[in-house]
Amino acid sequence: MSAAPRAPFVGDGLLVVDKPAGWTSHDVVARARRLCGTRRVGHAGTLDPMATGVLVLGVGRGTKLLTFLVGSDKAYTATVRLGQATLTDDAEGEVVSTADASDLSQEQIAVAVRDLTGDLQQVPSAVSAIKVRGERSYARVRAGEDVQLAARPVRVARFEVMHVRPEGLTVDLDVEVEVSSGTYVRALARDLGAALGVGGHLTALRRTRVGGLRVEAASALEALAEDGAVARQLVPLAEAARATLTTRSLDDAEARALGHGRRIPSEQPGRSEPVAAFAPDGHLVAVLDESRDEARAHVVLAPAGSG
Repeated sequence: MSAAPRAPFVGDGLLVVDKPAGWTSHDVVARARRLCGTRRVGHAGTLDPMATGVLVLGVGRGTKLLTFLVGSDKAYTATVRLGQATLTDDAEGEVVSTADASDLSQEQIAVAVRDLTGDLQQVPSAVSAIKVRGERSYARVRAGEDVQLAARPVRVARFEVMHVRPEGLTVDLDVEVEVSSGTYVRALARDLGAALGVGGHLTALRRTRVGGLRVEAASALEALAEDGAVARQLVPLAEAARATLTTRSLDDAEARALGHGRRIPSEQPGRSEPVAAFAPDGHLVAVLDESRDEARAHVVLAPAGSG
């Protein structure tokens, strides 16, 4: 039996997918490659199989934007269960300790949440994709090794408890969080439980935003399988860059110079964030590094003279 023919290439841009539970990020990429008619598809930040919500895919030249999206801040809704700690800090791992959380007051919870808001040093979950001496941390943990990861700076801009639901000896918290790139929400659940002395883990996670790309604009995978759906939902390169990056306008001479690989004066020298640079006709020319007086291209997305 022959394989189904690949769809025609849909074009360059970003595709915002609402990842279903039970799928890995790689599963979604594999499906998108067939739907988009190209193997040149990647994602901007892994979601665990348990999680749902915004998974940003780059298609064609859109893959060049992914490295800048990985560093974007992110927003989530989640459910934290207090009274149980697990090996993986989420519901997919075995329970390693239990405690009676039923006597916790809302004031105690609020204080612990406040202490986990702002600039923190967070120890990532041991069952993560971080490499330890060349091997993924999760592989070492599952092989029985006791892995101790170093703390790293993160920022939790918002950590708000929306509902408190007692469940016998455990308590479930429905929360909303906004965090910097690299923050583990399941580590937040773990640390909240530890601060309250009862243990905690994540039972549900939904990513609602990556940078300026929100779940309201995301497409379900099954909907993308419909005729023409991928082409309709693909966010073109220029629109994607405007939604996710700081922008500047170029004149014709600057656009030509960048297209030929030359540097141009920075619009705001000292800027640390990447800058999307647009030609007078509106097409995306390059993403720039303006940290110095002369701007250099991180990546050029349109050749000189295109438009």
